[in-house]
Amino acid sequence: MSYAKQMRNLSKKYQPKKNSREEDEYKYTSCRAFLMTLNELNDYAGQHEVIAENLSTQIISELTRYIQELKAERKAHFHDGRRAQQHIENSWKQLESSKRRFERDCKEADRAQHYFDKMDADINVTKADVEKAKQQAQIRHQIADDSKNEYLSYLQKFNKDQHEHYYTLIPHIFQRIQEMEERRIERVGGSMRIYAEAERKVLPIVTKCLDGMTKAAESIEPKMDTKQVVETYKSGFEPPGDVEFEDYSVSMKRAVSESSFLNARGESRRRSRSKLWPLIKRNKLMSLLASPRQPPPPPPTSPSPEGLANGPQSPQQPKEPLSQRLNDFMSSRHKIQCLRSLKRGGTVQEDYSHLPPEQRRKKLQAKLNDISKEIQKEMDQRDALTKMKDVYIKNPHMGDPNSVDPRLEEVRQSIEKFQLEAHKYEGWLTDVERKLLESSGSQRRQSAPFDSQGNALVGNSCAQNRESPDGSYTEDPSTETVQFKSRSTEFDDEFDEEDPLPTIGTCKALYPFEGQNEGTISMAEGEMLYVIEEDKGDGWTRVRRNEDEEGYVPTSYIKLCLDASAKENLNEGAWKDPEFHMSM
Repeated sequence: MSYAKQMRNLSKKYQPKKNSREEDEYKYTSCRAFLMTLNELNDYAGQHEVIAENLSTQIISELTRYIQELKAERKAHFHDGRRAQQHIENSWKQLESSKRRFERDCKEADRAQHYFDKMDADINVTKADVEKAKQQAQIRHQIADDSKNEYLSYLQKFNKDQHEHYYTLIPHIFQRIQEMEERRIERVGGSMRIYAEAERKVLPIVTKCLDGMTKAAESIEPKMDTKQVVETYKSGFEPPGDVEFEDYSVSMKRAVSESSFLNARGESRRRSRSKLWPLIKRNKLMSLLASPRQPPPPPPTSPSPEGLANGPQSPQQPKEPLSQRLNDFMSSRHKIQCLRSLKRGGTVQEDYSHLPPEQRRKKLQAKLNDISKEIQKEMDQRDALTKMKDVYIKNPHMGDPNSVDPRLEEVRQSIEKFQLEAHKYEGWLTDVERKLLESSGSQRRQSAPFDSQGNALVGNSCAQNRESPDGSYTEDPSTETVQFKSRSTEFDDEFDEEDPLPTIGTCKALYPFEGQNEGTISMAEGEMLYVIEEDKGDGWTRVRRNEDEEGYVPTSYIKLCLDASAKENLNEGAWKDPEFHMSM
């Protein structure tokens, strides 16, 4: 029963929680197979509960009752044995008593006879005394004869009782005890047989459970799971177009292709390191994506290590899949907003414009399906209320028809509200699908051949998709070019491997910090670190230990010492940045 209970708890513990992200994972074959295995394990535990119940009712309870019966029977047999032993002992005592009495009477008869003989031989004794002695001797002889007869009687009785005791009563008692023990042993064997039968009865179902687990394992399809992952997380963005040929042999003003990841600053350097975001170093990307979201822990009351035995833990934050964080990054509208949303959590737009086109289409479609279900539910409720009102009209004694009108009005308003929402989401969905179609059409047009001189045909760049990563759409190609260049520049500036953030000062750790969460870094008390980003108001400061170790630490745990020149240069660079003015 304990084994079955533990399996039940195990199966229940790993069941998917309602209204959680785990439910979305069960569209994959491996997760469904795991869920099937859990269900089979639950049924397997149920069969063990059946075994335990059968053992409890057919063996444990029966054996408990039978043991009580055996105890009573054994007690009766021992009682009969003690009674037989007591009877033979009493008979022996009576025999010994009659024997001693017979011996005593015989001795007294001999003394009386000797006294009579003495008196009869003495001439000085009177005849009366002789007669008296003679009578006494005769009386004693008579008493001795009676004692003899009684002794013989008790002797015969004891011999008879002794024979019956050793040849009848005691063997019979032992025979009954032996039979009782044989029945007990047979009952034990029967209980073992019942246990085996109880196990055998559930074997077919247990075999089915194990077959179900095997079938669940065989149903896993890795390729299908990976395809579903791609289908779920694909963004719908187009890859960048071909880089245009730039002829240095002709004296002309170089134009930067809007389809490249190059900008007017540092072109040769950018050409060597224009990379897409999935190729960034994992530790650097995770440091950016997993920056703390919650307030830092308060500083300890005592800076000594003794006061930090159970000291502050690193900030806890909800776990999010990496792919979701990367999609949030790709769907950003602006560099400053992007980084702030990644670090501080971001906001969700009602029209899902913060998502990539493909993800936005799926979200809008799912929202429309939910609204349709709500509308259908309200319509069913309206039909039920209408029927109830008709019944009240036909049978006034059952209720007032006017009492249903307020509820009907609420349902009608709710239906209108859901219909308006559905119309709104349908418009957004139509717009997204139109943009996706235009995107696919422009992608086909991008595959135009080069001319005979190696120059790309004019017009390819004009057919680029004008849908930005945040889902917005622009009709002005010049605006699109500016936006694309701006984002390309921001992208390279923020995630360039060769250009880490400059240090703006140093800091000293006032307290030790474990930094167990992603995006944080541990530090020891008194350790000196480089500051690369000031506190933005959320209580965290970004520091660096060496080229590969950087992360966030609580501002209240450190003592800052900012470099005035570095801070001034940083502010000057931000003031000269046109994007800084745009954000202001």
